Amino acid sequence: MGAEFCASLTDLDFEFEDSTVRVISLTSLREVTVADTRVGPLQEGKELETRYWIAESLVRAGYARFHEDDVLTFAVLSKLHWRETKLSQGFQISPLSDHFYSKLKRFLGYSRKRSSSEPMSTAQYLQGTRLAQDIVNCRLRKIVNLATSSSKTTAAMTQALTREERILFDKVKSAVAEWQEAILDIEADRQARSS
Repeated sequence: MGAEFCASLTDLDFEFEDSTVRVISLTSLREVTVADTRVGPLQEGKELETRYWIAESLVRAGYARFHEDDVLTFAVLSKLHWRETKLSQGFQISPLSDHFYSKLKRFLGYSRKRSSSEPMSTAQYLQGTRLAQDIVNCRLRKIVNLATSSSKTTAAMTQALTREERILFDKVKSAVAEWQEAILDIEADRQARSS
């Protein structure tokens, strides 16, 4: 179950890498080759749509920056944290953007790298990590509560789950159902023997 679970999450992350994002060109170039893929022309200040993995290479090379709507920022993470921990109560799960967890992983990785080369960024990295952990823990509790609930309303409540969370929800729900069945069968068997 563990390897299958990780493979599913890896597939979703690969899908993110191949998704279309926007970058803003920081320079003008006729053409750039990224891993045998030709990109361009780039015009300074203009927006370009491309696959995430290509965009990431352009950003790393200093040719472009991500469009603010296509990456997770500290400000967005702070708002999500407030919404998840202060506003959402009980089983209520607020919707997240597509590929949220892939963006979160990259945000934390970028922040970690930045904090090692820019000591002033260390506090923001640590705070971002705490916010991310709080969001994940809060949503995890809600997912487990939903998965263990016998309520018929769970279908409506699970619509806000991300695809990664849906995988977890289905696995927990299945494991709980198997466990309950095994326990109840054992109890029924004991009762039948004692009669």
